[in-house]
Amino acid sequence: MAHTDHSGRPVVAVTGMGMVTSLGQGITDNWTRLTAGRSGIRRITRFPTDGLKTTIAGTIDAIAHEPPTSAALGLRIAELAAEEAVAAAGFRQDDVPGPLFLGFPPVEFEWPQRQAIGAASGANDHVGYTDLFRGAATGRFAPMHAQTLFAYAPEMLADRFGTRGSPIVTSTACATGATAIQLGVEAIRRGETSVALCIGADASVTQEALIRFSLLSALSQSNDPPEQAAKPFSANRDGFVMAEGAGALVLEELDHALARGATIFGIVEGCGERADGFHRTRSSPDGAPIITCIRAALADAGVAPEAIGYINAHGTGTPENDRMEHQCVSAVFGDRAQHLPISSNKSMIGHTLSAAGAVEAIFSLLTMRNGRIPPTINHFVPDPAIPLDVVPNVARDADVARTLSNSFGFGGQDVSLVLAREPA
Repeated sequence: MAHTDHSGRPVVAVTGMGMVTSLGQGITDNWTRLTAGRSGIRRITRFPTDGLKTTIAGTIDAIAHEPPTSAALGLRIAELAAEEAVAAAGFRQDDVPGPLFLGFPPVEFEWPQRQAIGAASGANDHVGYTDLFRGAATGRFAPMHAQTLFAYAPEMLADRFGTRGSPIVTSTACATGATAIQLGVEAIRRGETSVALCIGADASVTQEALIRFSLLSALSQSNDPPEQAAKPFSANRDGFVMAEGAGALVLEELDHALARGATIFGIVEGCGERADGFHRTRSSPDGAPIITCIRAALADAGVAPEAIGYINAHGTGTPENDRMEHQCVSAVFGDRAQHLPISSNKSMIGHTLSAAGAVEAIFSLLTMRNGRIPPTINHFVPDPAIPLDVVPNVARDADVARTLSNSFGFGGQDVSLVLAREPA
């Protein structure tokens, strides 16, 4: 008898997971360090930080990539995460029998690249658009240009893993990784495929990115010590910490996975998404889009709020986000919200931006699989306006059967996922 959900759709299982973050490479190292309350946030050494207000990040420094750009590093860590996920699923590394859904940030020429192009035109310190056009006209920068095309990374990954059809790449701000998962779920539910490779990756820690987020008053400036900078839900929180990372999941129709004897790491039961466009960084004051997003995920999963045993929070550590997440979780879960465990992985790995939804979905699945809730570290000054059980500072053993994983992006792009330990 075929396994279907409450709406008669195929049940979507997770049969492979892979990860790279500032805590390390691979599921085992990341989970061990996360549940030990370790921080991957460190001083930036990749480029000079003189004059910058924020000089820390959750960087990935030990992985070689060429050329030395954020796009190249993003592609490389996406590949490493996918290699682990595909191996866990039991597929050949060059023959994944389904499409690729990639969440990846917008790509552009970075400052060192612009300087190189400008120098080719004879410009020195001040490189303008005319200099860039003249430098580009030399024809020496075609490989560099190729990497700035949004389709470059998905095409490379599709070729590397032998996925089927044209790859799809998406960018929905900090919800991107969760959007990639949602696209895979929907493709399987529609019967278009039995398998999907879903990846979220981001390596955007550059001087320019730090300045841009600083201008939005979004980044923590608590540079010393670095590991105490990310303080989600604390009264003294002062912003998020940029980070790099990649998470990859192999999604598979449950019956297809069982027929070939695959390991089932969990179930993606529901996906909810909403966008409000209220402001480029702030959420709508009434929280309606986020509340509706969470409720849509629960409805898609066919479960009531009481079924959720743990929430993997978006939990960035900005004053606005944490207050809004508390407001919206309380609206959905009522008085139970104060006693429902809700923790933020970002307190340890930082905010991995386009990768966050995928990375945190994997941590949610590991929480259920291992019976252990990761802590929210650096929670030494509780905010009385946010009376939540944030699992402060120390991991907690718990029997969790179903989790909610939240990803809320700038521009009001929100995705929530309901994940279960096993089929209903």
